[in-house]
Amino acid sequence: MLGQKLGALIGAIGGLVFILVNAGGLPGPLPLILRIAGVAAFAFVLWAVSRRPGPGGEPPSRKAMRTYWICVAAMVVAIPVGAALINNVLERPELTVCWVVLIVGAHFLPFARAFDAPVFTQLGWALIGLAVVGGAVTLATSGVAAAATAVLAGVVLLLFSAFGGRPRGRA
Repeated sequence: MLGQKLGALIGAIGGLVFILVNAGGLPGPLPLILRIAGVAAFAFVLWAVSRRPGPGGEPPSRKAMRTYWICVAAMVVAIPVGAALINNVLERPELTVCWVVLIVGAHFLPFARAFDAPVFTQLGWALIGLAVVGGAVTLATSGVAAAATAVLAGVVLLLFSAFGGRPRGRA
């Protein structure tokens, strides 16, 4: 349970950062509204996570933790390398944030098996799908779509942090 709480907090921080950093790319009063809503959602996640049952169960295995650190390291390398290619070779800097969402999503997929937590598969594919659709819409329209994609990624991370790891009710 402690691992679930920590994971939810890390996901919530990531979601809040996606919203705070990228809302500025949206028009009109949306940046302020979304940033306030993001902070409120983050506070809700903190409340929701604090109400979950205390620590229980086995700590993650060494193999699971090795998978975790390998995925995080791969993400830390893939984001700037891909961003450099997108910016300097493809000359499409507006797609960089969609790349970040894609890589963040992909890094969750191995966690499902490593931590025996199918929620990571759902979260990973949700972010990957959002990145692909957001990238296509960005190419067809403007960089505003990329900012919207990143904000939506933040919302997805906050939602999964608040509700994704909750145990199902008993039948």
